[in-house]
Amino acid sequence: MARKRERLEIIKDILRSIRENRNIKPTRLLYASNLSPQMFKEYINELITKDFIRLDVNKKEKKTFSLTNKGNEFLEEYRVIENFVENFGL
Repeated sequence: MARKRERLEIIKDILRSIRENRNIKPTRLLYASNLSPQMFKEYINELITKDFIRLDVNKKEKKTFSLTNKGNEFLEEYRVIENFVENFGL
């Protein structure tokens, strides 16, 4: 049985998807995050509120997400923690 993702893993996955697909559209990010629409909305609202991501709307009302500096810093620190855990075999 597949193990359940932890909250920080989900946040990392969302932020990585945004970083890898600059200016990703909401529907594409929903599929990439592999969350229910309700859970997706909760995570996105939290990440916008905490300034990890930004919701951009162009003149044609098209919405895209982009990563802020804080979001990039989170991903870098998360990678350090992953390496630390891996190095100790945990």
